[in-house]
Amino acid sequence: MTILDRILATKRDEVAARRSTRSIADLDALAREQTAPRGFKAALDRVRQQDQAAPSPHYALIAEIKKASPSKGLIRADFDPPAHARAYAEGGATCLSVLTDHAYFQGHEDYLVAARAACDLPVIRKDFLVDPWQVAEARAIGADAILIIMAALDDGAAAEIEAAAIEREMDVLVEVHDAAELERALALRSRLIGVNNRDLRDFSVSFDRTYELVGRAPAGCTFVAESGLNTRADLDAMAEHDVRCFLIGESLMRQPDVAAATRALIA
Repeated sequence: MTILDRILATKRDEVAARRSTRSIADLDALAREQTAPRGFKAALDRVRQQDQAAPSPHYALIAEIKKASPSKGLIRADFDPPAHARAYAEGGATCLSVLTDHAYFQGHEDYLVAARAACDLPVIRKDFLVDPWQVAEARAIGADAILIIMAALDDGAAAEIEAAAIEREMDVLVEVHDAAELERALALRSRLIGVNNRDLRDFSVSFDRTYELVGRAPAGCTFVAESGLNTRADLDAMAEHDVRCFLIGESLMRQPDVAAATRALIA
């Protein structure tokens, strides 16, 4: 059993237990009390489409608020989601990603609520979605976008989860790891494609995944490179392959001054 298999098994049990105590109708009622979605993809595209001929390219950063991971353990002991959100915003991030998985990443839904309240940036719920119920929950806690991991879902489940997000006017980041998953992702409506350089089956990292898949996609896709990105040189290398949106968490969360580190990475 791979790491991803274990995470998904735990997640299915968790969702089954939680949905027995709160219906989608209840969650949608809570969602109506939230402010409207902030436009996650639109924010990325505004930055990505700025003058690409400028001496210093414009990069759109999805800055991740992440306490721990299965592969690295605890990442930040003085974990403070609203403070990190403000620091990322001050440093020039375009959007936020907040881990809400409890069992493997020490995340929580409350972290997303607090982070979104602390700044004006659009926020994606970073979790392992296996049921449309989680989409309703995401909007109820204020998320502006959700993540679909193609390696975690069959085509029917992916389409069902995407439809639940679109119904709630949320954006969808569709994560892929290889050409087969990209082909499946392109059957969905969303054109925000994340290429995870880390294989969730064994947690190995390779930038070649992004380089290969960008060349296979049709025009009109917005690509986000995810995982293993640590330096400005990493971003510049991706830009040579026309990737200007990045999801980065661990390398920034380990910095003593998150705002300064963010600014240095994308300024």
